[in-house]
Amino acid sequence: MSIKSVGLIGPGLMGHGIGKNIVTKGFALTVLARKNRAPIESLKSFGAQEAASMADLVKASDMLILCVTGSPQIEEIMLGEGGLLANAKKGLIIADCSTAEPHSTIKLAAAAAEKGMHYVDTPMTRTPKEAEAGKLGLMVGGDAAILDKIDPVLKCFSDLIVRTGAVGTAHQVKLINNFLSLSHAAIAAEAITVAAKANVNMESLREVIMGGGGASVMFGRLINVPLSDDDSHAKFAIRNARKDLRYYTNMTENMPVASYLAEQVHQTYVLADTLGFGERYVPRLITMMMQNAGLAKK
Repeated sequence: MSIKSVGLIGPGLMGHGIGKNIVTKGFALTVLARKNRAPIESLKSFGAQEAASMADLVKASDMLILCVTGSPQIEEIMLGEGGLLANAKKGLIIADCSTAEPHSTIKLAAAAAEKGMHYVDTPMTRTPKEAEAGKLGLMVGGDAAILDKIDPVLKCFSDLIVRTGAVGTAHQVKLINNFLSLSHAAIAAEAITVAAKANVNMESLREVIMGGGGASVMFGRLINVPLSDDDSHAKFAIRNARKDLRYYTNMTENMPVASYLAEQVHQTYVLADTLGFGERYVPRLITMMMQNAGLAKK
């Protein structure tokens, strides 16, 4: 039986675009009530329905998408009082688009299976801009038959879907991806700060870097901070980046494999968070570093 109705928990920066594309491309969408009303009201204007409780959301859904901060929130949604396991519906497919710890994902998938539900991990790459445009990249892990079933829904909001293997493997790949991208951002922020201290022309720097071996997507995004004070090209909070890097180092420690570079990058984000930049976007690493270098007002 094909998916006709989708539930969504977490219509935030990324979740709003996911929900909008689902409801405008032929699927019924139900969202769970939450404190932040703006995205809920926006999705309702596109035709979504609002559930008053978890029980109502489960009842209305063939498939349920989670798009929340991380493993503690996911585990509360799944295991908490009045959560998904308490309102289990046989055959319900749960697709976790969040960035989570793989060992938690595997544990939750087993718990869902005991209740007759299916749990797959479907974390994302790219930004809220691509979420709104329906052009996210997805890593997907889980039973192939279940992934086949939800594929038409996933294609509503993504133009790249890569199958990574069993449940939990997509979250592993996601953490590796985020380690690389967030490390690139930290390195780019330091390089830009050094260039500013040396009075290098930023337009010249961009042309040289982006035309050679040092080029990266993150450098191309972060250089907009010194050029136009624009941090909107990487709308990802520093505090969330800190969390994702800790998930990565937890994963490597459990393997075990040394990840000393990741520990250094993680501490860069910890420093930025403790200095008050936690809710700001990743490009503001530059502002933090420039303040430390005496180049910007505190």
